[in-house]
Amino acid sequence: MWASVNDDGSCHDACHTSSFEDMIVIMIKDLLALLQDIRGQELEFPAGQFVFQTGDPVRRIHTVRSGSVFLVRHQRDGAALVLQRATAGSILAEASLYSEHYHCSAEAQKPARTWTVSRREIRRRLAEDQDFSHAWCSHLAAEVQRARLHAEIVSLRTVAARLNAWMAWNGPLLEKGEWSGIAQQIGVSPEALYRELARRR
Repeated sequence: MWASVNDDGSCHDACHTSSFEDMIVIMIKDLLALLQDIRGQELEFPAGQFVFQTGDPVRRIHTVRSGSVFLVRHQRDGAALVLQRATAGSILAEASLYSEHYHCSAEAQKPARTWTVSRREIRRRLAEDQDFSHAWCSHLAAEVQRARLHAEIVSLRTVAARLNAWMAWNGPLLEKGEWSGIAQQIGVSPEALYRELARRR
């Protein structure tokens, strides 16, 4: 089950059920436990520092332990689109496991710590360990559902509709200092989001 969004930015009842989120949490916990068993390294990134940048070779996979890291793709007009808002418990850019180079950049939005393990070792586990392979595939399935919701949000025609859909899924707006991050997530400029918020006061 995944949430669908009406043209006016509202969501069907699926947006408000907890079963999907509970299912994701269970799957992530299982996969994270398995990842912790792989020899790795903890790294720290201050706010504003890149974990990796577009074009860097993929050698390791990061799991966020604390803080916040955004996976960002810059468009031709200079606008930035957030593809993932990775917080504690998130696997950062997991699809890069099957790429030689990163197609996006990952930047710490808040001071962050990651647990990083060898890409080669994860691929070996996937080939040889059935439990690990099942947990990884289940995680990817849940991320596909999230991606579909995000794609539907950014396909909406107005800033108001996109913001309504974002709030229906994520809840109340974050603190003012993080509004620019929300603008990136819904694919609009910060100025457009601020104007919409001003109209709602």
